[in-house]
Amino acid sequence: MAGAVSAGGDGWSSRTAFVLAAIGSAVGLGNLVRFPAEAGANGGGAFVIFYIFCVLLIGLPILLSETVIGRHGQASAVESMKRVAIESRASTWWSLVAGIGMCGAFLVLAYYSVLAGWIVHYIGVFAGDFFSAVGASAPARGALHGFSVDEVQAILPALHANSREMIAMHAIFMVLTIIAVGRGVSSGIEKVAVWLMPTFFFLLIAITIYGAFTGSFAAALAFLFDFEPARLLDPAVQLSALGQALFSLSLGSALMVTYGAYAARDINLAKTSAQIATADTSVAIIAGLAIFPITFSVLAPASLSAILDGQEQVQGGLGLLFVNLPVAFQTMPAGSLIGLLFFIMVFFAALTSAVALLEASVSWAIGRFKQPRWLVSILLGGLAFLIGAWASFSFNSQADFHPFDFMIFSGQPVFGIIDELTAKILLPTSALLLSIFVGWIADRRLIDSENGLDGNLHRIWLFLVRWLCPLVISAILLTGLFPGILGQG
Repeated sequence: MAGAVSAGGDGWSSRTAFVLAAIGSAVGLGNLVRFPAEAGANGGGAFVIFYIFCVLLIGLPILLSETVIGRHGQASAVESMKRVAIESRASTWWSLVAGIGMCGAFLVLAYYSVLAGWIVHYIGVFAGDFFSAVGASAPARGALHGFSVDEVQAILPALHANSREMIAMHAIFMVLTIIAVGRGVSSGIEKVAVWLMPTFFFLLIAITIYGAFTGSFAAALAFLFDFEPARLLDPAVQLSALGQALFSLSLGSALMVTYGAYAARDINLAKTSAQIATADTSVAIIAGLAIFPITFSVLAPASLSAILDGQEQVQGGLGLLFVNLPVAFQTMPAGSLIGLLFFIMVFFAALTSAVALLEASVSWAIGRFKQPRWLVSILLGGLAFLIGAWASFSFNSQADFHPFDFMIFSGQPVFGIIDELTAKILLPTSALLLSIFVGWIADRRLIDSENGLDGNLHRIWLFLVRWLCPLVISAILLTGLFPGILGQG
């Protein structure tokens, strides 16, 4: 059966293409960096167990809801929501739910491309180092030969201080994203996913095996999976796992609604959604087993023991990716090559996510303004580039621009404002309203005809979308806006 089509008359060529593209849209820096750090800092095994439950009970039901709306609407996320609302005899204002998510995705793209530009920079650094090692007939030596630890740690701050180079790397990544989206669904977005995602999985497994044999694998297992039952009842652990589940699956961002619109009618959306969620969760867990054995291999025994005992926190987030790992690669056998392959792997994950983030708004604009895909992709990609370039000055120590100074934005530079606005307001709000729409407003027969569920599974899904998802996402939204609630509670 032919696939569904986009606003430009294009669609996925096969079910496999849809699954790989959807996995690529979900798998990104959040899986590779944020999940391992959050797991280690929030009880290890308790966090992982609660995270898996959150994916099953919150993430998967919303993921299925988004793809159902997309496939039924057969258009951009906004137009698909509008069509479902009209057929359900509900207000067309519900289309704003997808609009909120689409705006959030566009802003995420703006700063995501800046971070991906850092990855491009590090690929260049490690590529130069690897070819230097090959030229010196020492391809198995550690990375960044001749650099002191302080010099390795200074690579990222030096990039931050060089705004021109940082914007250039940002531009390179955005151009690649525009090219992929501009070529269309089957010829561009699909090709990127079909080629890059299998390569990504191969590199992830290979680096995990490498870390298991050359790094501190036992320490990484203890750090990620040490189980303290009492931590399951810790509200901080619970909310961290809930937030990570939504963030990791890109929910509330209109991405899955957009990609669902290109899915053929013979695709079982329930099974496909389960495959996407399983792959995304697996990547997050495996990433921890790839990163921490390498990171822990260079720590002094006393420091490692303090981390495992919970007396010290391991540096997470971007510092883990761009500071700790490069230092670790210095002492690892073939660290130059492994470092290069690692950042190529991260680049692949970033590109497939960025393509989906741009496609959400491009799909809408093509349908709304009836303009060629290439033109729309260039204009919207260019706008995202300009916003990202503006935000990139937040990392320059000489810049001291804080345009908003209230609530969660207090003291935040532009980059921080965009991050807080999207992660704590726009995306949770979109996910919350979407679950209410699907659970309570949308015509039941319409939804049931698309979701691929029956019997008890259907009843469970409906209960989760109607009751549990709105309650849980409301908690995430409130604690994001008012962090003191958790502490006072």
